[in-house]
Amino acid sequence: MSLNEEVDLLRRIPLFAKIEPSKLKLLAFTSERLTFAAGQELFHQGDVGDVAYIIIDGEADIVVDSSDGELVVAKVGKNDFIGEIAILIDVPRTATVRAASELATLAISKDQFFSMIAEFPDMAVEIMRELARRLERTTNDLRAAKTGA
Repeated sequence: MSLNEEVDLLRRIPLFAKIEPSKLKLLAFTSERLTFAAGQELFHQGDVGDVAYIIIDGEADIVVDSSDGELVVAKVGKNDFIGEIAILIDVPRTATVRAASELATLAISKDQFFSMIAEFPDMAVEIMRELARRLERTTNDLRAAKTGA
């Protein structure tokens, strides 16, 4: 994938949609392109988080440890942004992310991520919106599980 293709990919992600192309080009250039084989972990629940990932292609499972063993709680795919919670609030990874198929990603370091947020407040707003959506889904799932719905 060329640098211009990576910039086009970043532009399609809501988080980066309002960032000017020259800044996206810098982000794409300084990000590391990583490929994971099906079954390979991007990171493990409890690990220290210093990188977030943008999925370029493929799918991954979000897995949490439970008293009954591993539980797949979500699937993510192309254009999804994952791993940001651990770098936003300096907590251990809240889940394991495992490639469900061959997975192509752009890895964004913690420093790059905070630099982008500082320069583009709209990006911080988009992150808050996405985290709020996830919280709403989780709350609804918990409510449904408690009521047996």
